[in-house]
Amino acid sequence: MSEKVAIITLGCEKNLVDSEIMSDLIDKRGYQLVERPEEATVVIVNTCGFIDAAKEESIDTILEVANLKKHGQLKSLLVAGCLTQRYKEVLIQEMPEIDGLVGTGDFDKITQIIEESLAGKKPIYIGNPIFSYENVTRRKSNRRAPTVFVKIAEGCDNDCTFCIIPSLRGNLRSRTIESIVREVAEHGKAGVKEICLIAQDLTNYGMDLYGKPSLPKLLYALESVEGIEWIRLHYIYPGAFNDELLDAMVKSSKVVPYIDMPLQHSEDSILRRMRRPGRQTDIRQLIGKIRDRLPDVAIRTSIIVGFPGETEDDFNRLVEFIKEIKFDRLGVFTYSQEEGTPAARIKEQVDEETKERRANQLMEVQRLINQERNSRLVGREIPVLIEKYDGRNHIFIGRTAYDAPEIDGEIYVSNYEGELGQIIPVRVTHSFDFDLAGEAVNV
Repeated sequence: MSEKVAIITLGCEKNLVDSEIMSDLIDKRGYQLVERPEEATVVIVNTCGFIDAAKEESIDTILEVANLKKHGQLKSLLVAGCLTQRYKEVLIQEMPEIDGLVGTGDFDKITQIIEESLAGKKPIYIGNPIFSYENVTRRKSNRRAPTVFVKIAEGCDNDCTFCIIPSLRGNLRSRTIESIVREVAEHGKAGVKEICLIAQDLTNYGMDLYGKPSLPKLLYALESVEGIEWIRLHYIYPGAFNDELLDAMVKSSKVVPYIDMPLQHSEDSILRRMRRPGRQTDIRQLIGKIRDRLPDVAIRTSIIVGFPGETEDDFNRLVEFIKEIKFDRLGVFTYSQEEGTPAARIKEQVDEETKERRANQLMEVQRLINQERNSRLVGREIPVLIEKYDGRNHIFIGRTAYDAPEIDGEIYVSNYEGELGQIIPVRVTHSFDFDLAGEAVNV
């Protein structure tokens, strides 16, 4: 077959997993995968449709790719992912440039969709999002990275008032422990050093299969997988973070001391409106227990500012909470009023200017906290995963166990002449707002 296919992935790492599954199916069908859309006869845009900024990026990317029909060799533009699942009718009516749509539960039919679109049809495969990852072990990636994201569950049973994910991705669907171990073992054999376990809510993993949260049992099963040195968890929700899970993390030789725990806010009144589990007292106790059992842990959280009804007093108390807790990593998001969610119907919406001011203020608070937290690492010898090489400055770039790929800081490593993808000891010499610098030790 002469067709060349490119996939553009937008949004979160969960979308990246779906794109890699599609890439493997496309490769097996005999199509040629290319990285540059300009070289492709078929382009698949795997979209995000969660918040306004993500929707805008998706639409802009679709329109940009559509221009290749005039100025390139593009025959078919296909759109996949959350945007199609959410706005099928709008996309069909408003964007005639699109040659086919595929939803979050039907991307395993991608080769059939490509063939139908090239035959002049306009395939639309958007059903209920019930795709199962149980038998997925083959994925194709051009990244050649030492880190791989492994999706252990899809969908979500939580009922947060601001979130559209359950309607886009369906209810919780866990993979069996055996299926996950098989996939992780394959990555270990291929030279992967770090596995990031991902799901909308890791702490509920296994509820649908085993009748109780089973992430601890999975971690014990992964402990014996050869080749894998780091296991990272995204995302740990506070409501189901129990002693059994903490015990498993403490006992594991592979689970890194890093917890990504989205809290979204500190104030009980806001948490109730969000329908988030737990209250501020619970959160303080949980963080205290985690830091007591894992004193070297880096805790990351995400916060939404400008949620409907958030007063200036609420925000000021949130700032004081952040100053007190001193999270090692923090993501700040302005509330996005998403149609179809209960929060969108709340009357006390906060204006955009106030949201932006609060977000900027909170990030400045966190910048100073980051300086303080990072400075504690200066002089220490810590393991670093080497990921990139900057030839111009003759320096290697990596990540510590305290930093997740794509979202956290990096460390610039001198005095190293080895290969990429290795975990090496590095002595930290300098700390910055979000990044570090250091020297390789005995390598």
